[in-house]
Parts: sequence; structure tokens; C-alpha cells
Amino acid sequence: MPNSTPRDDLLVPTRNGLYCPAGDFHVDPWRPVDRAVVTHGHADHARRGMRHVLTARDGVGILERRIGGEGTTIEGVEPGERLTIGDATVSLHPAGHVLGSAQVRIEVGGRTWVFSGDYATQANPTCTPFEPIRCHRFITECTFGLPLYRWDPPAMTGSRLRSLVRGILAEGRTALVGAYGLGKAQRLLAMLGEDGGVEAPIVCHGAVETMNQAYRAAGVSLPETTTVKALAEAGGVRPVVAIGPPSVIGGPWTKRFQPTTSILASGWMALRGRRRRTMVDEAVVLSDHVDWPGLLSAVAETGCEEVGLTHGFVEPCARWFEEQGLHSVVYRTRFEGEDMEERGEERGEERGEERGGEPA
Repeated sequence: MPNSTPRDDLLVPTRNGLYCPAGDFHVDPWRPVDRAVVTHGHADHARRGMRHVLTARDGVGILERRIGGEGTTIEGVEPGERLTIGDATVSLHPAGHVLGSAQVRIEVGGRTWVFSGDYATQANPTCTPFEPIRCHRFITECTFGLPLYRWDPPAMTGSRLRSLVRGILAEGRTALVGAYGLGKAQRLLAMLGEDGGVEAPIVCHGAVETMNQAYRAAGVSLPETTTVKALAEAGGVRPVVAIGPPSVIGGPWTKRFQPTTSILASGWMALRGRRRRTMVDEAVVLSDHVDWPGLLSAVAETGCEEVGLTHGFVEPCARWFEEQGLHSVVYRTRFEGEDMEERGEERGEERGEERGGEPA
């Protein structure tokens, strides 16, 4: 059976999350701490109230929007740049999850651990590809850590998305796409811009448009988008493509686009039962998390002798790796990956838009 606690102490579980004693910092802490290394901007990894935050250079703009404020300093570092923090050598490496997502490499006394954060091995034009890092222990997410989760090639998924959207527009209906504001929405926008794009304005909820601006500021190319206010000033062109968090589908924001046909983009849509329980018309299986084949290949490419497991299906993954002769360690977490992004995070984004005025 897998061990429930680590055998050594490069990263140890605490009430605030994983802590590095050698460097006196936390990685993706759950509560405010003095020094944190944050892998990316999703709400289950980036929390407000930190004093000093270290993150990947291309993720600084996102963290400033999400957890920045008085009393918080955010420092960005280049990929692979090695820093000495206390007795630890720390560097950040691309994770391929969303813009600015990074793995954390920690080296102490000749031992090297890598904390993956959230990562994906499929091609994604909106962020830097995942980079395997050799290490003794690789701590991997298990959000979709079961053999049934296997993503189609991105080109196939993009073709299905554009086909659905074009068909809905041809019927004179709004294509209402549900996707969380950071990462998924921008990846969908990139897909909609391929193969000649779509012949309709693309309207984004304020939670999405804020992140679009951060991506563009970082040099990521996205199709042109507009807001509800700008569309109204242009005469309310119909039909449109409307992109918003999944939680706004069926709510007040979407009613202005009637008639609509809704599409939900999520890795959970790989399950037929989950698709039936959603209140949407169509589904696209798309996730910015690693699938089962990608998880196995990522672990193998690190050459690790131990694997740490967190976020999601940790118990089945632990049993599988133990059966393969690879020692496994389970790290409990307060959050569970894509479920958090699609529920708690999006509710937070909606509240933020309400505080900011225009619900765009």
C-alpha cells in the first residue's frame, strides 16, 4: 500500500499546504503565508493574502489581477532560472496548463523533487509546452488519473468545436460556450480562430475578457473579441458566439443572447452520465489537465524513483504505480483541480465582475 506521508522532507504537508523547510517557503499555499511559490493563477493554487510571491515571468500579469494588492509583492522568474532560497535551489519550468503555469523544481543536498502543479502534455498554442524535468520524486496531479480519460488530438477537438458553432450560427442562434475564464476560454478562442475562423462577433463575459487582456499583454495571439456593452453600441448584431463561465449558462447574462444553443467544454464531458446531468445542449471534451496516457508518459520521462500524487484520483493512481514497482506518496489537498476551476473559481469571477461594475 502507498505511504500516506513522505519519507523525507523537501516538501512536507502542513495546515497551510506544502512547505519547504530548507527554503522556508510554501508551494501553492491554502492560507496566507510570508513566502510562496505559486504555480499558476487558478483559484485552487493562487490565494490572496500572500506577502511575497514567486511565479513564472509570463504569469505575473495574471497573478497581479487575481491575488495582487497592497501588502503583496509578486516576482517573476525566467524558465529554468535557478535561485538560491535558504538552503534550497529553486527553478520554475513550463507546465503547459495555462499561461504562466509552471512546475517547481527543488534541489536540496543532491536530492531533486519536482512539484508539477497542474499540467498538460497536449499542444496548446496559448501557453508554453510542458517540459519534463529529471528528478528523484515527481509530484503529479491526478485530476483525470484514470485510464478512461484519454483526450482526442487537439486538431480533432477544434474541428468539432468549429463545426458545432458554425451549425448553430447557421440556424440564426447564438452559440453560447461555457468555459472557465482563465485558460480554457483562451484555448477555445484560439481554436475558433483556426481554419478560417467563424463568421460572427465573439462576445466575452467580463471574467473571460479580463483574462483575454492578460493573455494579449503577454503576447498571445487571440481572435478579436467584444463585450456586451460594445456590442449594444454597435447595434446588437445577431447571431454571435458568447463565451462565459459555465456557471453563467442559463443566468441573466445569457438571456440577452436568446435564442441560444449552449456548449460546455470540459474534460468531465468524457463521461456520458456527466453529460446527461448538465443543463447544456452540446458538449466538447476539452481539458487543460493531463489525461491518463499523458500522466504515465510524464512520470516516465522524469526518471523518478518515487511519485507523489495529489488533486483527484490519488488512490487508484497510487495502487497502479505501486503495482508497477514505483513507490508512491499521497498528498492530501483541500481542492480538486478542474472541479474547483469550474465551480468555486467561476463564482469568484462573477462576484469580481459585480464589484467591478459592468457585467460585460
